Amino acid sequence: MISTAKDLGKLSIEQMTGNERLTFKGNETSAKLVDFWRWSVSDIISNATRGRLAEFIVAAALKIDLTKIRDEWSAYDLISPEGIKIEVKSASFLQSWAQNDFSKISFSIKAARFWDPSTGKYSIAPERNSDVYVFCLLRHKDKKTLNPLALEQWEFFVVSKIVINDYKRSNSSITLKSLQDITPSVDYSSLQQTIINSHKHPS
Repeated sequence: MISTAKDLGKLSIEQMTGNERLTFKGNETSAKLVDFWRWSVSDIISNATRGRLAEFIVAAALKIDLTKIRDEWSAYDLISPEGIKIEVKSASFLQSWAQNDFSKISFSIKAARFWDPSTGKYSIAPERNSDVYVFCLLRHKDKKTLNPLALEQWEFFVVSKIVINDYKRSNSSITLKSLQDITPSVDYSSLQQTIINSHKHPS
């Protein structure tokens, strides 16, 4: 029987090791999956890859099980062991390309319709589904020594959804200056407890 879209459920994805190889007609080629990873995401300064790295950094700080694969279609980026739903945003003063000046820092806070992979449908209305927002700023300003894996080069602003919902200047973005007015930044060592505290005392 030929399957139709109505028959198809969510695909079960297992974590890869990187040693898997491309094959052709059952025969292994010389190209490994880790070669693809190196080829495609070594530029961890780029906006898309830096965003995923920021999620990974926050997940590591929260001691989330990193053997569970990142869910690209979830209504929120992370869920902590305590059950806190978290949205992670990232920005950087420096970019991979040539710059005449540092990038201006702002973060998206736009409500969005989310995709439910279990039903294959989008939510009806845009909404903010996370309990806490973590705005991750790669603050380092020297391209010669920039290293996003060095966590001291980052700072983090943790804000509850309640505070974001009460933010009046824009429904779609928030500037660095506004974040600094709302809450002090923290470093990596304080990130986990700050997220927990923001969830317990959201206003």
